[in-house]
Amino acid sequence: MTQTDRNEEREERIKTRITVYTYSPEEAAMGWYAYLGDLLDFPFEARCVQQREESPLRKAKRCV
Repeated sequence: MTQTDRNEEREERIKTRITVYTYSPEEAAMGWYAYLGDLLDFPFEARCVQQREESPLRKAKRCV
């Protein structure tokens, strides 16, 4: 995966919608959990774009 340029609009959205009023990494994780729970329809199809040693998935493998 390549590094992308910092998107200020995206960063502001994260700060004001997702991690607002979080004081610990655990609270920030719960903010992401709630945000993605509202945004995504589960289950969804995904494709692995990068193979990682700690993941059981292989590059280009599809999963649901």
